[in-house]
Formats: sequence, C-alpha cells, structure tokens
Amino acid sequence: MSDPVPTTDCLFARYLTQVREALRAVVPELPDELIERVELTPARDAAHGDMATNAALLAAKPARRKPVEIARELAARLVALPGVAAAEPAGPGFVNLKLRPEVLQSVVPSVLTAGRSYGDSRIGQGLRVNVEYVSANPTGPMHVGHCRGAVVGDALANLLAKTGHAVRKEYYINDAGGQVTALAWAAYWRYLQAIGTTLTEEAFAALTPSGLQYGGDYLVPVGEAIKARHGNALAGPDATPADPSVWFDIVKAETLEVMMASIREDLGLLGIHHELFSSEAAVLASGQVDAAIAALDAKGLLYEGVLEPPKGKTPEDWEPRPQTLFRSTEFGDDTDRALRKSDGTNTYFANDIGYHSQKAMDADVLIDVLGADHGGYVSRMRAAVSALTDGKTGFEVVMCQIVRIVKGGEPVRMSKRAGTFVTMRDLIDEVGAGAVRFTMLTRKADAQMEFDLDAVVAQTRDNPVFYVQYAHARCCSVLRGAAEAFGAEFTSGPSLLAADTALLSSDAELALLRRISTFPRLVEAAAQAREPHRIAYFCGELAGDFHALWNRGREDTTLRFIHEGDAAVSLAKVALVAATASCLRAALAILGVEPLEELR
Repeated sequence: MSDPVPTTDCLFARYLTQVREALRAVVPELPDELIERVELTPARDAAHGDMATNAALLAAKPARRKPVEIARELAARLVALPGVAAAEPAGPGFVNLKLRPEVLQSVVPSVLTAGRSYGDSRIGQGLRVNVEYVSANPTGPMHVGHCRGAVVGDALANLLAKTGHAVRKEYYINDAGGQVTALAWAAYWRYLQAIGTTLTEEAFAALTPSGLQYGGDYLVPVGEAIKARHGNALAGPDATPADPSVWFDIVKAETLEVMMASIREDLGLLGIHHELFSSEAAVLASGQVDAAIAALDAKGLLYEGVLEPPKGKTPEDWEPRPQTLFRSTEFGDDTDRALRKSDGTNTYFANDIGYHSQKAMDADVLIDVLGADHGGYVSRMRAAVSALTDGKTGFEVVMCQIVRIVKGGEPVRMSKRAGTFVTMRDLIDEVGAGAVRFTMLTRKADAQMEFDLDAVVAQTRDNPVFYVQYAHARCCSVLRGAAEAFGAEFTSGPSLLAADTALLSSDAELALLRRISTFPRLVEAAAQAREPHRIAYFCGELAGDFHALWNRGREDTTLRFIHEGDAAVSLAKVALVAATASCLRAALAILGVEPLEELR
C-alpha cells in the first residue's frame, strides 16, 4: 500500500517522509505496514521542539530493541536533515524535532501564494464520497434540531473536498409514509379554512386517518396558495371536505413543493446548497427497493424466520411472526433484521436499503449525518451496504447531539410562527449565519451543546466567534494602516512576497508561524477523522496567537507591525499579518463562515 499523496505545502508531510526513510535506515527489517503507522505531530510543548514522532516506539517491539536506543540512533540521523536545528530523544521512545527559523519563515510566502487554497491536499485521491445531511421530513419549518446536522454535514463536505475527495452533497426527501399523509390532511384543512368552511377543526380531525398532527400557522399560506390555484374545485358543496380521491394527491404534491422551497430557502440563509435532492417516493416507485432485496436474496442472505422479542419490556402487541430476514449478523450486526413483514409489506429498513443501494452506485463511501437517536441504525445499514457492494463501498455515520438554546440562562422558544420549537430562520435572524455556523462547530458533533444567544453576540474573548472574527478584522486593519503609511502598492501580492521573512525572529512571531504551519496537517487529520470541529478549534488557537503578538507589541515596540522609519521590517511583519489573515480565511471557508474585515 502506497502512502497517500500529501499536500505540497505541508511541512509535516515533507518531514514525515524523511522520518520514515531515516527509520528504515535504522531498522531495515521493518514491514511497510508499520512504517506507514509512523506519525509526525506538533510537539505538545513548543519548548521541546516543533514536531514529535513516535517512530522509535512503534519500531521497538518488532525490532526487539529498546525504544530509547532506536530513538537515539534516529535522532542522530534526523538532526542532519536540512532545516532541522535539533533532534532529541524524549519519553519512552519519541523524538522531538526543532526546526530552524528559516523553515518556519518560509511558511509566509507559501501561504500568500496559496491564498484560500492553503491547506489543500490530495490525500482523497478522487475518492467519491456521498455526504447526506439534514434530510428533515418536509412537514414544517427547519428548526434548530436540524441546524446542527446541516452545519456539520456541510462543513464536513467542504473539508473532504479540500482534501481531494470527489464530494456530492445530498438531501433525502422523506416524502412517503404516514407523516406526509398527515401533512397533506393538515394542509387541506387550511385550504378549507381559506375557502370559508363552516366545519369545526374537531369535526374535520375526526375525518382524518390520525387526527390533525400538524396545526402550525406555517400551513395557512399553503392553504391560501391552494385556494388561489384551484378555487373551490378541491372541496365539496358549501366548502365541505371532498372525497380524498379528488384532492389528496394534488394537495400532497403542492404542499411538499412549498415545504421544500421553504427548506431550501432556510438552508440557503446558512449558505448550504445541496447538489442532489432525492425523493423517497421516487425510490419506492423506481423498484430500487425490490431490486436491492432481490440482490440480497441472490447472495443467499435472506431467509424466513422469527426474531427474538425486543430487549427489555416486551410490548403487549408483540407476537412471534415469520418475516423475511436479512443475515446482517454475517456483516457485524448484533442481530438479523427484518426486510419484509409477515403481511408481505416492506419494512422501513428495506426502504432505506433501496435508497442506499442507489447512492452506492455512484460512490465509494457513503456518509450519513444523523441525529443521536439513530444510534441503532448504524450497524444494520453498514451491514446492508457491505453486503450489497461486496465490501467495496464504505458506510459511515456522523452523529449529532441535540442543541439547547439559552438566553439569560434560561431555555427559550423564539418562534412566533411555529410556536413549539426554535426555527432555524429565527436563530439566524437573532445572531447571523456566520455566528450560527461557527458556534455549531465549536463542539464535537456527538457532544451535547448549549447555544447561548447572549454569549454568541457578546464582544468578549470568551466568545469564540467574536475572538476569531476580531483577529481577522485586526489583520485587515494592519494592512490598511500599512497602505496608508507606505502606499497601496506596499500591501500588494508581489510586494509581500518579496518581504525578507528572516526579519521575523521573535518568539511570538515564530509561535504564530508555527501555528500556521500546522494547518495543512490539521486539515488532513480532520478530514480523516470526519471532525470539522477541529478547524474551528484551530481558528481559535490561531486567533489567540495573533492577539498575543498584537498585545505584546503594545509594550515592546520591536514587535509592532508598522515601523514608519523602516520599510523592510514593516514589510516582513505586514507579510506575516497577511499570511495570518489568509490562513484564517482558508480555515473559515471550510466552516462556511465569511470573514469580517471590520467589526461594528
């Protein structure tokens, strides 16, 4: 197996290759599989170096040697590498590397040349990845529960695209089943109200299959729109309900059209645009579900059987009935799964298999971004995808925990339109799309989070959104100041690229460069772990390093960015500021957050 092709501007990838070559020289008999596990990471403490490798620790057991001995030999080779100032054994088998200042200083032109492409990588090697996210039932406005999955899925897709994956963003429209039926009846009720029915809501609810499940005011405009298009044609005499055969399909289709238009609009406010919208109803109508079941049957993976009763308290209506079962335990699941009920109808799981088999035709990896209540879904779907594709298509799930909206320390309901939940649009109106996106990515997706409306709009260091945007705005302020002091051409691209970066030698400046240099490696690691929140963390750390340098310049004039009497020094420092801003923009682009040039 060959190593993934790294990004060309990643210091860590460059030196990792040389560390692995040095280890092969020290311990020639090591297998390739072990060499590929060697890592080069940022040193935990900058006082100990810039990079650290676990090479000696990994090699010790197969080489039957003490890790410290291997570390000493490895360090002796690594210190001779160009750009390495020191290589020291550390701990139980690590080696710390300290780079020469010129290596870190070379990051400035690299970042300035790359612009927002800084950190781009080819490790994905064109692997086709389908990222499905949001996929909310089109039965009402998008609420905050959908918002986190929407942001996480979109940022993950951006992250994978940046690392060389061929990404498709998909939304699965759940437009079949009982919930959509209930939505159509609710919309029909609003239509009857629009044409002046005298029927009471209670009387109409008694006519529906399962009562009026969706009574939100958001359906009032839908009823008005249906009236405008059809007049009284969908109702009986005196605005009474007509037979469902007259109106159901029409009302269902037109209501879904309005709901999906609203969902697209809400997502657009967050900067989210899916490339593909797939319809559950279309999947069912296409025969894809039956085809997938037949494919599993042809592989000998189906049988008629009776499942064990559900774990815990057995429901009173449960009885052992023969069903068509899928041998999912052969693919790592904890129990076999029903695909067809005893009456011959398909289970929801069977429908999902049909949909995923369709996605797998055009993808090497399927990633579903789901709510935390879908935990039991993962193993069965992974088994089905593996069975259908003979293990050629991977299946992964990113779980998103719920978000609790707080204001003044108390849970809040912000929606006047929906009344029972916080809508995505209300949240965006309250704090802005950028703040929503960044805040949703300040915690790992599977960790519960509290979205504090007061904190998100506060202009304090404790607010990560403000702290990062303030850093970028400060960078832009420095560039404007430099242009005023030395002329507009001073901050042009060619001018900044000509800066003598050897003049960037203070500890604070080198610390900032050290942080910037870690970004390409971080992008690759975050993509491989499917964790876009790491990029938000990086933004906070980079902002912190920049603010620290800014603040030190208040007391130490040599650290200030603009020296009106010394154009060469000013140019070097301004180039560093420009590189910082450029790196922030590259990171924020992954998160889908627009950087601000000024804060008001």
